[in-house]
Amino acid sequence: MSKQHTRLTRRALLSAASATPLLSAQANQASSTAANSAVSVALVGCGGRGRNLMRNLVSHTGARLSAVCDLRPERMDQARAEAEERDAKPALDPSMESVLASDVDAVVIATPVYLHADHLEAAIQAGKHVYIEKPAMPDVAGCKRMMRLADSADRRLNLSIGFQRRYGQVYQKAKAVLDSGAIGDIRLVHLHFIKGSSHNTAPQVPEPKTADEKMRGWHVWSELSGDLIVENNVHLIDVMNWYVGARPESAIGAGGRSQRKIGDMRDHGNVSFLFDDGAQGALIGSTVAPTTYRDVNERYYGDHGVIETASEYWKHYRGRNDVFEETSPRNVTIDSVDAFVKRIAEDKPENTIVRGAESTLTAILGRMAMDARREVTWDEMMQSG
Repeated sequence: MSKQHTRLTRRALLSAASATPLLSAQANQASSTAANSAVSVALVGCGGRGRNLMRNLVSHTGARLSAVCDLRPERMDQARAEAEERDAKPALDPSMESVLASDVDAVVIATPVYLHADHLEAAIQAGKHVYIEKPAMPDVAGCKRMMRLADSADRRLNLSIGFQRRYGQVYQKAKAVLDSGAIGDIRLVHLHFIKGSSHNTAPQVPEPKTADEKMRGWHVWSELSGDLIVENNVHLIDVMNWYVGARPESAIGAGGRSQRKIGDMRDHGNVSFLFDDGAQGALIGSTVAPTTYRDVNERYYGDHGVIETASEYWKHYRGRNDVFEETSPRNVTIDSVDAFVKRIAEDKPENTIVRGAESTLTAILGRMAMDARREVTWDEMMQSG
């Protein structure tokens, strides 16, 4: 794809996000960790995704799990039981404030999407390294806030957002082949995120009114989660932006609900993302398939070949009957948390919040296009928040 694509640089992002000034106070100094010392980590948010991150952290990195934190005691108990199966003995602490006041080096934050900015800000102010789950926030204003927080943070902090495909070995190998010019310029990107969901048959629940109801039911309401495209399909959108090296100029889309009864999120959507040189990204996101079916991958069509990526493999279609394929040696989430811990131990800070917010904003652009049933530009989307 042409290098003349519009690139959303840090300066441009923050200029667009500057509805309020950058935070003036610097974060506390990050905890110093020698390369041969175990990095101490606390888990904040012990739901399914949080426990998955915890298991990978304990089993596949050199980190020490110091504490698990959740407002729901039963989830903390479940997390500690799973940790103890892996010879980790974390403390239970229902208070995030207490965890952040401790001498832990880093926090893994897997809390509801609508709380991400609040929790990122608290962790930065406490001087902790942060691995926070995707997406950034469910709305434009929240994403802008995340960008301001990232830009004002102490540069010694590692601030990572959970787009784990960026660290997957298969994705990095495929990206190297793409960058070598092997398939030529990208003309078309196909993103497929098709699977089933138990939510299709779940009964409707009332809209949440209290903080506890919001926390327990955030994943079925668009205002709290961002809708299917932001909370789920955004993984593939992030890879599209990464591989293309740009963000779209506009989007056109349509979507709705055909099976899902619980909450108000869509169960299918189709979005075309339009880049400034005429290239196009086509997303199909759906949870209306049978629960046993899953088709999740990305394809990049160039002048001289095609590259296909997924968490489990990558392929290079080089010509007729000439396809190279390689399977992933391990789950890409392991690659992601391992890289996070190593960066802390080796004192090699990385701040990925802005690019994660950009990918989230791209998903929000797609959502707005589906809502409006017309083309929506990037500038229009950014001005809306």
